[in-house]
Amino acid sequence: MIKPENRIVSGMRPTGPLHIGHYFGAIRNWVELQKEYECLYFVADWHALTTDYADSRRVKGFVPELVIDWIASGLDPEQCVIYQQSQVKEIAEMTLILGMITPTGWLERNPTYKEVRQESNKDLSTYGFLGYPVLMCTDIIIHRPQWVPVGQDQVPHLELTREIVRRFNSYYGDLFPEPAAKLTETPKLPGLDGRKMSKSYDNSIYLKDPIDEVRPKVMSMLTDTARMRLKDPGNPDNCNLYPYLDLLCGNDVKAEVCDGCTLATRGCGECKKLLVEKIAEFLEPIQARRRELENDPDKVQDILKQGNEKGRESAASTMDKMRKLMNLDF
Repeated sequence: MIKPENRIVSGMRPTGPLHIGHYFGAIRNWVELQKEYECLYFVADWHALTTDYADSRRVKGFVPELVIDWIASGLDPEQCVIYQQSQVKEIAEMTLILGMITPTGWLERNPTYKEVRQESNKDLSTYGFLGYPVLMCTDIIIHRPQWVPVGQDQVPHLELTREIVRRFNSYYGDLFPEPAAKLTETPKLPGLDGRKMSKSYDNSIYLKDPIDEVRPKVMSMLTDTARMRLKDPGNPDNCNLYPYLDLLCGNDVKAEVCDGCTLATRGCGECKKLLVEKIAEFLEPIQARRRELENDPDKVQDILKQGNEKGRESAASTMDKMRKLMNLDF
């Protein structure tokens, strides 16, 4: 039996292949958390529709691809529960109920709502996009966890979930614990061009990329723009390349790179070749596990089937309690 005080919930949208920014920003932490906590990780396919509602055809294929990337990166179905959001129908029921008590003002002041609408070229003036924090709240609290793994910059987003929990509990009784942030280190890797790493910018290195595709990507990366010639001293803090080396290299190598850059004894091309080598070492075991899973699609479906059953069992237990508190247990 999973104990709420030792439970962690998190998920990702199936919108395409995962890049190494996803790995270092989230998955690496998930792999460590599964060793100590009762973890539920879900494929947020309904969330994908909040922005990609006009063309949902690719979501079905992205679901198993996401699971393959997760398992290849170290998630173990024996240590955690991996399930698909849309296969746990209780999530839709709870989202409907929570939507009845959530003020629209709370949703409209959500900073992500404003930012994404301004940046997107899609029509996001939809009920689903405005209300996605309610769905996100349900994703978390339907399993009544104590913790949600987030970086420091994501803590404000969790507060809306906590507000909805407090509002529900004040009306109907204490059912849901207020989920707390489980602060985790989430280093951010810039994209190849210095912008945020994103599929939409086509500036990513994907976990499934063969090394022959990685090499030209790395060799074209932006470095310290102030360093025009080899004899010009550089600054690793201003280099788009260095955050990758910082994650993939040992301390001795990093010290050598920093000295060579600041003293102008090491060229950017040399660092790029080193990074290609380190990325190849990093991706090789992940891609070997990917190939095994791709050759055994039934295994992926079995993992999802078993995870979906466990996710439904947990969600149904919470919904039974919720209906009773609200006198909706007809």
